[in-house]
Amino acid sequence: MKKYWKYGALSLALLLSACGHETPPPSGKIPVVASFGAMEILTKEIGGDLVQIDSMVPAGMEPHDFEPRTKDLLKIKNARLFVYNGMGMEHWADKVLSSASHDNLIIVEASKGIQPIPIVSEEERAEHGNYDPHTWLGLSEAKEEARAIRDGLISASPDNRETFEKNYTRFSTEIDEIRNKARKSIAVARRKELVTGHAAFAYLARDLNLSQESVEDAFATGEPPARKLIELMEYCKARKVKTIFTEEIMDPALARTLAEEAGARIETLDTMETADHERYADVMRENVRKIVEAVK
Repeated sequence: MKKYWKYGALSLALLLSACGHETPPPSGKIPVVASFGAMEILTKEIGGDLVQIDSMVPAGMEPHDFEPRTKDLLKIKNARLFVYNGMGMEHWADKVLSSASHDNLIIVEASKGIQPIPIVSEEERAEHGNYDPHTWLGLSEAKEEARAIRDGLISASPDNRETFEKNYTRFSTEIDEIRNKARKSIAVARRKELVTGHAAFAYLARDLNLSQESVEDAFATGEPPARKLIELMEYCKARKVKTIFTEEIMDPALARTLAEEAGARIETLDTMETADHERYADVMRENVRKIVEAVK
């Protein structure tokens, strides 16, 4: 169920104005607040040693379920840049920013301008919005998000434009290599199905010319009907799907049940929703390797 921020904008503004500042970052570094892990990882790719990043969502927590507290809002008070995914991923972002932002804060909505994938479920659209928010998991989309972050960092620190542009070019080239190599392998693969426990990989599937089928919807809200699970079991058996993908941050019970019934194995993909990785490309290279292996 979607949650809403419980304080009004005026109350938050008064609360923040009454609180002291946090310790500023080391001299010369750009203070950045990222909404959750993937945004932090992408910002590190472009900002490198020139940025000091703090994430709003703590490690191990789903960004969908996060509710900001006062200390989280104080992070934005001292930031020069706030980076968030958008497209409904952070339901709290608009209210927090309207209350906690300041004149010098540069706001980067990383997914802005990306071609969205519509949410199919009417119930899910009514509660969360019209589009799948997992844009950063698409390789082409990650390049666009990194570009938006690059432009935000250049606005924050024009003197370091050359470094940010160089880092973006390196990142973009590396992502193209991963995507193009995977597409060649998948083009001659026997299967074209990406079956997951949670529908988080639609953008990656689109990038790799695969079709995604999932047990749970994009926001993993509520228990899926038994009918859907049965239909997916039949789908997997008919197409001889041998791998069902799940995520470390998700409960794998439904995916495990599907795998057992379909005679498939369980494999894990990393969504980077927590910032326990240094490089986006390393994580996605491993994700893509597992997918290519699964559809051979």
